[in-house]
Order: sequence, then C-alpha cells, then structure tokens
Amino acid sequence: MEFLGEVRDYLETNGEAVLESLAQHIWLALLPVAIAFVLSLPLGWTVVRFGWARHPVLTASSIVYTIPSLALLLLLPGLIGTGILDPLNVVIALTLYSLALLVRTTADGLSSVEPQAIQAAVAMGYTPLRRWFAVELPLSLPVVLAGLRVATVANISMVTVSALIGIDSLGQLFTRGFQLGFYTPPIVIGLVLSVLLALTADLMIVLAQRALTPWARVGVSR
Repeated sequence: MEFLGEVRDYLETNGEAVLESLAQHIWLALLPVAIAFVLSLPLGWTVVRFGWARHPVLTASSIVYTIPSLALLLLLPGLIGTGILDPLNVVIALTLYSLALLVRTTADGLSSVEPQAIQAAVAMGYTPLRRWFAVELPLSLPVVLAGLRVATVANISMVTVSALIGIDSLGQLFTRGFQLGFYTPPIVIGLVLSVLLALTADLMIVLAQRALTPWARVGVSR
C-alpha cells in the first residue's frame, strides 16, 4: 500500500509531464509504423512481381534491422543534418526498422495468395490495378497485418531508447527513476503505460483485421 501511495503522489505531482511523455511516445511509435506500412506495399509488390528484386531488397532490410537502435539515433544527425534532440531522428530510425519488418511480411502475404484467385480475377476482366486492390491485397492482409502487429509493438518498445539521448518519451520515466537512485514509481508508471499502449495498439490492429477480413472469421467458426 505504501508503494501505491508513492505512485499516486508521483502522478499528482508529475501527472502533466507523464501525459506529455505518453503523447510524445504514441506519436514517435505509431507515425513511423504508418509511414512504413504505406511504403511496404509497393516494395512488397516489387519483390513479388520481379524475382530479381527479392534477394537485394530482403537482404537490405535484414541488414538495417541488425543496426543497434542507439547507434542509428546517434548517426542520423550527422547524416541528415538534424539536431541530436530532433524527434525526426527517431521517426526516421523507427520507419527504417518498421519497413525492414513489413517489406518481408508484405511480400510473404502477397506470395501466399492462391494463383486460382488471381486467375479468376483475370477471367472476370479485372485490370492489374483493380485486381491488386480488390483481390491480392485483401487476401494477403492476415499475413501483412500480423507483421504490422509485430512492428507496432516493437516500435513502442524501441521508442524508450530515445530517452537516453534526451528525447521525451515514456523512456524518460525510466531514466528519471534511475537518476533518483532507482526510485521505482516513475519506472513502474513508465512500464505499465508502455505495456498498456502496446496491448491497446495490438488490439486495435486485431479488430481492424477482423473488420477487413470477414471471410477469415467464417473459416474459423467452421
């Protein structure tokens, strides 16, 4: 009970700062995922459509994902001319990480579409563009959105690293707790909010998938 009282007291004193950190964390985590998702669709299509592009694109994405996040955040200001505390560094870095994940899952999703479905669309007179939006993309969504869930949760976790270079996020609560001699209330608050944010984002993607792929629910119910 004493610990809960300390948490309550910390929130009463620093509630506004915690909300600001939460809002910044959401923005820094979800904007890169949205950008990467949009970019991954044409890149995934390119990988599937042109076999020669698969190896270089997927190899490049694997290399990007192996770069330590803190190292990338420190390198970007020198590469693109931003300040070390510019949140744009975090957005670019996490967009690259998300894209590295989503290109592969998008390519896998598009590759999983049954050839018979594509042939049926061709027989019905669908143009390539209409076929892609009406048949190939919807049928690939379960795999694509599974990758989106992983990328989203990973981003929410990785944003906390930005606190080490002074960018505001929930990670600031962790560093503040350590600076105060391992004072646990801000650490616990940051941890709980990070977990709740990840669970909420994951649930929203699941609900979106259920709404966009009603045929999948029919298959499961049987």
